[in-house]
Amino acid sequence: MDFLLSLLGNAWALFLIALFFGGSIFVHELGHFLIARWRGARVERFSIGFGPAIWSWQGRDGVEYRLSWIPLGGYVLLPHLADMSGVEGEASLEAKALPPLDYTSKMLILVAGVVCNVLFAFVLACGLWGLGLPVSEEEQTTRIGYVHPTLELQGGKEAPGPAYVAGVQPGDVIREVDGKTVHSFMDIDYDVAIGAGRGDNDQPRVDLLVERDGRMLTITVFPAKAGAEEMRSIGVEPGVKVTISEVAPSSSAEAAGLKPGDIITQLDGQPVNYTGFVADYVRQNNGRAILLTYQRGGEAHTATLVPRLTPDPATKKIVPRLGVVLRGAITEKMVRIAPWIQVVDPLVKTWRGLMSAVNRHSDIGPSKFSGPGGIARGFWLSAKSDYPIRAVLSFAIMLNISLAVFNLLPIPILDGGHMLFATIGRVRGRLLPPKFIAAAQSVSIVLLLSLVLYVTFFDVRRFWPMRPTPQETAPEPVGTGK
Repeated sequence: MDFLLSLLGNAWALFLIALFFGGSIFVHELGHFLIARWRGARVERFSIGFGPAIWSWQGRDGVEYRLSWIPLGGYVLLPHLADMSGVEGEASLEAKALPPLDYTSKMLILVAGVVCNVLFAFVLACGLWGLGLPVSEEEQTTRIGYVHPTLELQGGKEAPGPAYVAGVQPGDVIREVDGKTVHSFMDIDYDVAIGAGRGDNDQPRVDLLVERDGRMLTITVFPAKAGAEEMRSIGVEPGVKVTISEVAPSSSAEAAGLKPGDIITQLDGQPVNYTGFVADYVRQNNGRAILLTYQRGGEAHTATLVPRLTPDPATKKIVPRLGVVLRGAITEKMVRIAPWIQVVDPLVKTWRGLMSAVNRHSDIGPSKFSGPGGIARGFWLSAKSDYPIRAVLSFAIMLNISLAVFNLLPIPILDGGHMLFATIGRVRGRLLPPKFIAAAQSVSIVLLLSLVLYVTFFDVRRFWPMRPTPQETAPEPVGTGK
């Protein structure tokens, strides 16, 4: 039965991926197709994917409709709009003899795909607005619950927590990051990651506008490049309810009467808003007795615990532990976000991410982006989540906006490149030489495919990371107490 349920779940996930991923490509090409027919352009082929056909059908309108093997996009073959025979295949001799389209028709046809992606994203956003989107209440605040004293760097190394060193405190509310207003912890993480600020010694820098006890403070933080992706991070977390999920036998926690489900609220009078705080506090307290305040059934209780010194199986060091396994209790709620906000927000974020990628002062490069593999994985994880339809809709909105922005880039093989060539021809009074356009397209194809392979390599590394070292596989636990 479990196998059957798993099989049905995977089939449902694949259906959602095909529907929304394929749909995103389809609506883009449909935009080109419809406007081309409206403007009287000759359409030879409508293809989803590139390369040889898996399936094709010749319509009564003279258009070949096909599904092709390489799922990296699609195209509408418009031979007298631009010569794309190197990618889309040869057009008929009759079509090649057609006169070039006028400038207005070219621009309308080229921009139609982008417009359709945005419209499709808006339609999906309307659906998601009606259904509601599950979000974490903790993530929808910019109030800091925990400041990491240290950050883990690549290779298992540690560095002082940037926000901790700068004097950021739990309870602070971050209002702006580098002058940009933030509304959630996702905004904070994103703005820090794509930031291009640099200090006097060329180290990464970010300026936070923080509200503390009714006062507004500007705090300069020097982020560290943390985690496997080596993204800029300042080491702050939102506050969550820290709940005991397990109590180890013969531990100090068991002796104090703690039980699974208890919520730890304070250690020695200091508020507990993050699971990592407990482990850090116990270690820094050097085994001394700790007054722990917790909630059970809505009532507050206190207990005094003396951490027990226990050898860590990975490092062989003797470390103090309370003997509990903790989890952060995330509170979910359904929110209804206006459709235009769902469209504008990823549009702004995509554009800012691209600008960061070309800014030499930022730490964002092509390796931080995702290719077809990353997109497929994003859809798969969304489809396998607790709210598959909502999650897939949200991801599809982001994808369509990203496709729209990407297609407007002035790269010869993309819509933006065709628009650039058409505009240059309009300004100079005559079309660019076909050989120049063909050469530019050939170079851009090679570069674009190389970029796809490059980002795919990093996508694969994210899916199947390199085998970690023993130190990485067995970090010091929060506290099993065994």
